[in-house]
Formats: sequence, C-alpha cells, structure tokens
Amino acid sequence: MKTVPQRLTEFREAMKKAGCDIFIMPSSDAHASEYAPAHDTAWEYFSGFSCENSNLLVTLTEAALWVDGRFFGAADKALKDTGVQSMHMGVKGVPAVNEWIENKLKEGMVLGYNAETMPLTQMRGLKEICDRKGAELRDLPLVDQAWTEDRAPLPATPAWILGNEFAGKGADEKLSIFRNKLKEADCDSAVITSLDSVAWLYNLRAADVDNTPYALAFSYVDMESAVLFMDYSRLSSEGAETLKNAGVTIMGYKDMPEFLAKNEKALKVLVDPHCLNASLNNALRANSKFTVVEGSDPIALLKAVKNETELSCTRKAHIYDGAAMVRFQIELEKRLSEGEKLRETDIDTILHKYRSANPGFIVESFPTIAAYGENAANMHYAPKAGADAELKNEGYLLVDSGATYYEGTTDITRTYALGALTHEEKLGYTRVLRCHIDVAMAVWKEGATGGELDMMARQPMWRHMLDYRCGTGHGVSHVGAVHEGPQSLRPHNGIVFVPGMIITDEPGIYEEGHMGIRIENELECLEAGESEYGKFLRFQPITYVPIDMSCVLVDELTKEEKEWINGYHAAVLEKLSPLLSKEEIQWLTVKCAAV
Repeated sequence: MKTVPQRLTEFREAMKKAGCDIFIMPSSDAHASEYAPAHDTAWEYFSGFSCENSNLLVTLTEAALWVDGRFFGAADKALKDTGVQSMHMGVKGVPAVNEWIENKLKEGMVLGYNAETMPLTQMRGLKEICDRKGAELRDLPLVDQAWTEDRAPLPATPAWILGNEFAGKGADEKLSIFRNKLKEADCDSAVITSLDSVAWLYNLRAADVDNTPYALAFSYVDMESAVLFMDYSRLSSEGAETLKNAGVTIMGYKDMPEFLAKNEKALKVLVDPHCLNASLNNALRANSKFTVVEGSDPIALLKAVKNETELSCTRKAHIYDGAAMVRFQIELEKRLSEGEKLRETDIDTILHKYRSANPGFIVESFPTIAAYGENAANMHYAPKAGADAELKNEGYLLVDSGATYYEGTTDITRTYALGALTHEEKLGYTRVLRCHIDVAMAVWKEGATGGELDMMARQPMWRHMLDYRCGTGHGVSHVGAVHEGPQSLRPHNGIVFVPGMIITDEPGIYEEGHMGIRIENELECLEAGESEYGKFLRFQPITYVPIDMSCVLVDELTKEEKEWINGYHAAVLEKLSPLLSKEEIQWLTVKCAAV
C-alpha cells in the first residue's frame, strides 16, 4: 500500500500535467453528505486521516488538512511526518480555508476542484477568490486520475422501503405534503439531492453509506410527477410496486443531468445550494426553461419534526437499546472483576452481541467510540486492534455508541469509573453531569433557538472558565443518520425548537493527555404548558440507561439536580425491567438507587 507522501507525489504529477496550482478536496460527496461513501473519500486517501467536516488543500509543494475541535489531537498525531499540515479550525492564528487559498493564489494560477463533489455554496466562495486574484477556477478529474489504488466502487446495495408502521406516512402522503411546501415557496418543482431528504420522502433505505441506512439517489419532483434517480434493479418487486403506486418513476442514478436537459416545461425549480453540487447546478442553469430558486430544502424541517408513529417507535428503540447497554455493563464489570484483560476494541464486540440480538437491529449507527483514559480527550477517537489501550482498574472508560433498528436510531454516551478516581476526575464528571441536567431540565418560552439553549448547558463550565470545543447536541434521524439538522444545540444555531424534535444532550470535558468525560442522552421536545406569558416547551429524555453515580461529588449537586437524577433513574428502572431477567433487575436496582 502506498504511503501518504507517495500518494501526494502522484497527485502532484497529475496537477502538473493539468496545469493546476492548488487543488481542494472537501469532505463531501455528490449529495454534500456528512458521511460520504468510501468511493468519495479523497481527502482521507490523500491525507491518511479519516474525519468529516474537513477540507484538504494540496499545492505543488504543500498540503494541509482543516479539522474541527473534535479531531485536533488525533489529526496532529496521524498527520505527523506525512507532509500534510494539521490545521485547527476556529483557533486564533490559524487561517480559514478560503483565507489560506487567497494567500497562496496568484494571478494566472489555476485552482482545481471536482464539480460533482463540490457543494454549490462552497464553489461560489472559491469563484469569488479566483475573480479577485485574477486566477481560474477549473473543474478537473485529478482525483480519478491519481486515485488508482484500492478505490471502492460507488455502492449499490439492495434498497428497501421502510413500512408505514415505522414511518407513519407513505411516499404518496409525503409527496403531497412536500408539494404544498413548494407552493408556499412559490415554486412548482424541486431538485432534491441530500440523501436524508430522499430517504424521508420515499421511505427509502439501503446500506450505501457505512452505519447509515441510505441509498445513493437524487430526486426531481413537480406538481404532476416524481422521479427517483437510482438503479431500478436495486429495489425488490414489492418496493418498486410501492413507489409505483405512489406515482414515482425510477431512472438511473447518473441520469439526472440528461433528464434536466430535456425538460421543456417553464418551471420554477427550488434547489438548496448547500446540498446541490456544482455539476448539477450547471446542468440546471443550462436549460433556459428552468427558473432556479434557491432556498432551504423544505424536507429538512419536515423530517426534523417527527410524527407520532416515528416518536412512538423511537421510544421503543431506546428501550431495546437501554436493555442492551445494561447487559453490556454487567458483562464488562464481571469480566474486569475476574481479572480478565480487556482492550478498547473488546467493547464494540460486547455491545454488538447484545444489540444485534434484537430482531429489529439493522446496524450500529456509527463506529463505537470506546476510549480509555487519555484517549477519551479525543472526541472521535477510533480504537484499532493492535493499537488500542488495555483497560485498567483506574480512571475512566468513555463509551459512545448507538444502533439503528427498524423502530429508530439511537446515540448514547456513558463514562464509567473503572477504579479509584482522584478528586479532580470526580469534579470534572460532576460538572459535566450538571451541564447535562441543565439541558434536560430546561423549560423555555416558545421561539427559543438551538443557540440560545446551548448557552444554558455551558453555564456550569463557564462559571469556572471552562468550555468544550463542540456543540452540546445534534438532531438524530428516524432510521437514518445519527447526525441530523437543521436543529442543534450549538452556538449560533438559529433553528427554533418545536415539539416533535429530537436532540442529543452531550456536554463534556476533554483534557488532552489526561481524560475525557461525556454523558449523552437523546431528548424529545415537548409542550410544557401555557400561561398568560405564552406557550412554554421542555425536554424529556428518551434514553434510559443508568448514569454512573460513583463518579459524582453529590454535595456539589443542588436539590433540584438530585431530584432530577432520582426521577430519571426511577424511569430507567421502570422502562427497562420488563425486558430484563430477575438478576439483571437486581443489578439495575442498585445502579438506580436514589441519592
């Protein structure tokens, strides 16, 4: 296998032949996905580091990879001696991607990119830089030319339709809802490119992306027709019949540009520039019959607000998941107490055994993060066999994991004490727990945004001049991606929370070289009531797994925080007991004892 320097050397040879001075590889695919299929992970192949939300820049003499706060430490280690510089996004003194490009770009130079995997909004920013500098932005097939070693083909796994008993609404009803949203936007057609939107609209599922049950597909919808661009042979006869009955035509995955070119109707077509790739944008604008209207994909908010069937099913999924987590912890404690030598990679094996035993299990919702000791300071640490840490009878083990079942998708983090803890370690855990409880207990007036709620969570940290370099929480899809927008608990998120939204609550402490602590539940947004001052909303946990109270400095908690913990643990015991054996219930009763 070629080393990263060898890969970069070959890529630079392709750049020289094409007359390219700088080339950019965003962590994206043709759908602007957060997690791309292996075929499209060029930034990972040429840098040697696996991550999302990043950009790789390559010149004839330099290379740099921009990573966010979740990956600082891991990127620094992985990129050492590769010739790729680790760039910490958002850190003072580190230039942003576009700033770096503008500093390097000279008049007459060529900035290369791949239009099929470049989001339109990002491409426009690059074009503005090139125009200012007198340079050329050019679509170049350099990745295809230089990536000739072990490149995975575009995936085409069997596709299936999620039944209405899980989805709540069929494709016919969802198309009707979507068309009404188009009318509200004064449009009569739309090009839909994001995988999660296509999945929601047609209840379409597959396994094209690791740990995410989506199919690579595009869609076009107008007031009379709906076209799904995906290989027809991938669907079962039942799935194809379901879509046919909903008025859906199926064409090939690569057929959309030709389809758009042949359109002869005068239509106002809605596109979301954040998930439309530059190549499809060019195809759309080449047909003068289309009037392109740019705006947010209406499906983003439609799918973020779960219907009652989705909510009911998701609650069931979390009960299954809670029982699996209990059995995992019992086995972990037993094997460690018996002196067995376990490593970080053993954690995923144990979790998979219990989760996959559920008949509704589909796949883990992301690769399990099992991080012991100082490894947990890396928020997205990925243990690898042969290089993973051995668990000892001291310090913390952080386990962030989840699964997708037919009923729903889960995401949970627990931090476990494996032995005696220092006062500092307990204090850090207690502060994280207090941040977690602040969000879970929050009641707010209707109209509050994710950014405003995020500030609530950070107060126990900010009071001690501490913080964490990530959001407090993210949305979760229904039988889909573990990360779902547009709502999130992040600074500057402007999406208003409404009943039916699901969000994670996962504050943490990350001290490089020492420890990482995170506690994560999923929460459902509910109505809290109404008064003369207006309507109020609140959160309700839907994750039911005990929180390790042996790590907590109980005297640091307020009366209300203790009441919340006791109420939560009472609910855990009530919800999970019907799925557990007598011995497991006895174990859980001890873990859920009141403080």
